[in-house]
Amino acid sequence: MGKGKQKKKLHLKKFLPIYLMMLPAIVYLIINNYLPLFGIVLAFKEYTVSGGIFGSRNVGLRNFQYLFQTRDAWIITRNTLLYNVAFILLGTLFSIFIAIVMSEVQGRRAKKLCQTVTLYPYLISIVVTAYLVNAFLSTETGFINTTLRRPLGMEEISWYSQAKYWPVILVLVYIWKNFGYHTILYLSNLLGIDRGFYEAAALDGATRWQQIRHITLPFLKPTIITLTLLSVGRIFYSDFGLFYQVPMNAGALVDITNTIDTYVYRGLMQLGDIGMSAAAGLYQSMVGFVLVLLANFVVKKVSAENALF
Repeated sequence: MGKGKQKKKLHLKKFLPIYLMMLPAIVYLIINNYLPLFGIVLAFKEYTVSGGIFGSRNVGLRNFQYLFQTRDAWIITRNTLLYNVAFILLGTLFSIFIAIVMSEVQGRRAKKLCQTVTLYPYLISIVVTAYLVNAFLSTETGFINTTLRRPLGMEEISWYSQAKYWPVILVLVYIWKNFGYHTILYLSNLLGIDRGFYEAAALDGATRWQQIRHITLPFLKPTIITLTLLSVGRIFYSDFGLFYQVPMNAGALVDITNTIDTYVYRGLMQLGDIGMSAAAGLYQSMVGFVLVLLANFVVKKVSAENALF
């Protein structure tokens, strides 16, 4: 018994620095991810300040009924799903393409510069991004109208009042802002591939495309599947800043830029309905959880070694 206690003390002493390093992350995880779970009950209550979370009147599924019986339910669900599908497909393809291009860059300084330039948009605040987009699209002072279209005698476009352009604009802005993070993940995998595989393939007469197809992509496959599964889990969520800040909350663009997140925010600001907001959040989480299980099930059937669990 004494030896067991002594071993535990030695173990604790040995790993104490690691435990101390873990502590801030664990505290953050508990405060940010676990304590808010108590708020799930708000999805089934008519919240009042006097009643609080647990003292407010129970309303069953009425908050969910209100969320899905509005005339905008189909629009916000369609927008959320289609935009996220486009983000996942195009974002993944573009990130892989840039990662492969960057892996061919020679020179340490050149690689560091490319990585920095690639990751920089991801670190920019979405508010700053919104004003950068506005600098291009502003009707009177925007770069496109004043520098490109006006000198050529072309009619100026009122970008913030014509919804037809915004599906493309939002997809481009999302890819520009977020591709750097995934590119760095893919690049780290590429740099870990033994160059001997490529040298052997080149000796056998394989073209560059054949090397990418039969060496690069198979090595990237686990990372692609993992990132895709994580993205599928959040397919019912949207980047609030992208859909609210970037279009400048323009009324003419609401139908094409309104997602579940922006709809709930607008409803909360206008109606103050906390119960409906909680119901929407719970709905998004449950759907995301089910989608991850389904996607992982499909991956497990096709390629069991690449499944998450």
